Amino acid sequence: MTKAKKTNNVFADIGLPDADDLLARAELTRQIYNAIKDRGLSQSQAGEILGLKQPDVSLLMRGKYTRFSTDRLLNLLVKLGRNIEIVIRNPRSAKTDGKLTVVAA
Repeated sequence: MTKAKKTNNVFADIGLPDADDLLARAELTRQIYNAIKDRGLSQSQAGEILGLKQPDVSLLMRGKYTRFSTDRLLNLLVKLGRNIEIVIRNPRSAKTDGKLTVVAA
């Protein structure tokens, strides 16, 4: 039996399509969770700031991000006072596709 190649992306490891996007949205959601906790906000208070209903905030707080696009998650972080910086780099090899990565500072 051949062992599957392990990556730093659990979504890629289990063979899901759009694994980079899924991992990026998972990390953005984790950062939203952290921002809400850091500010000591209730889900209702966070909903008012974010323009979301409390049940949608609850989904995010439980790591359920599939209803939210990457763009929307980025905008939610900005509403929570986080600065977003997007850096575009040339790939190491012109033969490979680019990669989407979220890094929290």
